[in-house]
Amino acid sequence: MTPFVDIAFLILSFFIMATKFKPPEPVEIQTPNSVSADILKEENAMLITIDGKNRVFLNISSPKDGALIDQMIQGISTSRNLNLTPAQIANFRRSPIIGVPFNQLGGLLNLDPADQNPERQPGIPVLDSLNNEMVWWISEAKKAFAGKKLNYLIKGDNGSKYPTFEAVINALKRNEEFKFNLVTSQEGAPEGTELYIERRRGGKK
Repeated sequence: MTPFVDIAFLILSFFIMATKFKPPEPVEIQTPNSVSADILKEENAMLITIDGKNRVFLNISSPKDGALIDQMIQGISTSRNLNLTPAQIANFRRSPIIGVPFNQLGGLLNLDPADQNPERQPGIPVLDSLNNEMVWWISEAKKAFAGKKLNYLIKGDNGSKYPTFEAVINALKRNEEFKFNLVTSQEGAPEGTELYIERRRGGKK
């Protein structure tokens, strides 16, 4: 039995050392519940977050090609005349979340990512139809990810107001993007439904 006990401890030690825990969310969001069979993919994704104070944040993820993210922020710097430095552009990829107007972006990217506190960020302006800055972010993301599928994810808090959500949708429409996914908290399928039966069988749909 001694060799088996040793092997068990070795396997246990491996999983303890190799396991990566999910980092805490930069902005705490209480999402509404929904019943869905689909799990959203976060690869090559633009996550637009609306918190309970109606502040809008964004995060771009492209784990396999960080150069696309660099290309996007360089496009923002050029199109909005921000004159971001190479150090600020490099820092953008490491930023956990962005929630400031363009005129404050340089100052945010001067900070170490650990010091970019979302609570101190006012949010991306979207409510003014003439100055909906999300339009520019989506435009530059489309250019950077041209030829690749970019998933648009919208994650809204239960306490957020509809006008903010509508402004985000309008920014997508102005870029001719009409498909997006809403991020919600999953709940069990109602008993007796097709999805409920499929899950009970342990199958995937």
